Amino acid sequence: MAQAWRCAGLRWSPAEGPALIWDGARPSPLTWGKRVSFGVVAGGVRQCVGARGHPCPMRAAVPGRSTGARCEECARLDRAHSVAADGIADDPRPYRVYLAWFGPGLVKVGITAAERGPVRLLEQGAVCFSWLGVGPLMAARRTEELLRAAVRVPDRVPYAVKRAVRSTLPTGEEERAGELREVYGRAVRLGDWPESLERTPFQPVDHVRAFGLAGAPAAHGEVSELVPGGSVSGELVAAAGPDLHLAVGPPSIAALSSIAAPPSAAAPSSAVGPRPVGRGGVIVLDTRLLRGWRLVPAGDGEVSFPVRQFKVAEHRQDGLF
Repeated sequence: MAQAWRCAGLRWSPAEGPALIWDGARPSPLTWGKRVSFGVVAGGVRQCVGARGHPCPMRAAVPGRSTGARCEECARLDRAHSVAADGIADDPRPYRVYLAWFGPGLVKVGITAAERGPVRLLEQGAVCFSWLGVGPLMAARRTEELLRAAVRVPDRVPYAVKRAVRSTLPTGEEERAGELREVYGRAVRLGDWPESLERTPFQPVDHVRAFGLAGAPAAHGEVSELVPGGSVSGELVAAAGPDLHLAVGPPSIAALSSIAAPPSAAAPSSAVGPRPVGRGGVIVLDTRLLRGWRLVPAGDGEVSFPVRQFKVAEHRQDGLF
């Protein structure tokens, strides 16, 4: 029986792109055209991944559809030490406030530690973003709250909505940055900005090429959960945030030498080349669903995890403009 591995999810690097991370922090770098193939151990149970670097003391089972992969107690502990949940008020590091755009009508505000650079935006799948300001944590948090209240920009956009608009993105960078520019202009005209927050000039950063979305075929559905004994095999055509866009179906000649599987079966990376579409079309796999499962290499075959279709539609935030 093949050795089973546990996946810690997808990690982004501005210089190196995405990589799947396995036990012991071992990476499997991902390139367009690479084949991603793995299965879930038959009869397996998905276990809680713990919190703050500590294993779950109960080794609790968690639902297959949970993107957090934590039991209730570990989720509470993890959130209690989260900046996003205001669990840390005395962090001395500088923080950046940003505006992120995910598609037509989808702009959000958020904060990230300045030392992380654009990694947080890559992790969220932001198609385009611009920094708004930098300063102490509480000043950044107050600015975020000011924009939510005065400009009615949310601090969250559901991943299901992000996925549904990726195939309808404008083709030009200027057009993709247009809504960000307008929201940025409204934000800097507001009063009551914290004095300790230094404003940053508008400089949009576009991630379409980093995500491989330029010219990528549209996805028609998403894996809703992983199940014991199930498997997936497909060519990577794009990746955004935690999502892998996989062309499922027979492998192409270019992809046969490059398998993204647990490290015990991973082959050397192939060069980035053509991105053909398998006969099954393109589906989205949220890599957060991998966490907590024991995974093994899988051969080339059809997707046997549940896949739900989604409609590509335009989404608008109420009262944004």
